[in-house]
Amino acid sequence: MRAVSIEHYENFPVASLLCPRRLRPAVAALYHFARTADDLADEGDVPTEQRVQDLQAYRADLLAITEGKPASPRWAAQVFEPLAQALASHALPSRLLHDLLDAFEQDLHKTAYTDREELLDYCRRSANPVGRLLLHLYGVNDELALRQSDAICSSLQLINFWQDFSRDGPNGRVYVPQTDLLRFGVSRESLLNCQDQPTARALIEDLCRWAEALMHEGAPLVHRVPGRAGWELRLVVQGGLRILAKIRAMQYASLIHRPRLRAHDVPLLLWRAALMKSAPKTKERL
Repeated sequence: MRAVSIEHYENFPVASLLCPRRLRPAVAALYHFARTADDLADEGDVPTEQRVQDLQAYRADLLAITEGKPASPRWAAQVFEPLAQALASHALPSRLLHDLLDAFEQDLHKTAYTDREELLDYCRRSANPVGRLLLHLYGVNDELALRQSDAICSSLQLINFWQDFSRDGPNGRVYVPQTDLLRFGVSRESLLNCQDQPTARALIEDLCRWAEALMHEGAPLVHRVPGRAGWELRLVVQGGLRILAKIRAMQYASLIHRPRLRAHDVPLLLWRAALMKSAPKTKERL
């Protein structure tokens, strides 16, 4: 799953000390694939039309290597040559990589969501493939494990949204479903402008409880993932819950304050991760 910080694609456990040595090249290849695609979709001042063309070219290179053909020189050395080796060595399902590209492309033209089901469908492509790919590397692939992985990854994606209001608003993005906006009487424009108000805080509290419920739904997976990876997953879960707790501590004012994990949070995360070993139902209350 993703690493503790809930920060961008640094969330990937990039060849970390907790990742078995034999899997580090594949994990690094997946990271560079996702990181580069994310940069193409979201970094710098490139016009949207150029971003679309770049992602199309990127997808063409992905198709090429899955067909045993060479990728174009543009990304070959850093991205597609290592990725081709990982695909061949571990029989990784390339469909999940295409799902990630679908999500990046969607972000170029879609900035609003009708309901929670539609937003979760975005999470299915933007976040869930990461967990499924890593579970594949660890040889865990039963339906229950996949559902729990999806719950954790979707929760992390939602937490990232509720953490990033102050970043997404200025970029013209609102991930809160329209049905939730209507239910709490909050306008899309007020979120775009990061207007802090009681109704917005009530909305954010409800959204955080949704993300928390998903995280606890998936948390039992930590006891299924073997070895050090299971400990990394414990930290992932506790890191997500810690961000939610920080949003609660600021009384759900994440429209104007962005919570983040810091070095002094690490001992607490390690302690709570250790508690999960003997007490799977341990929660951090919102």
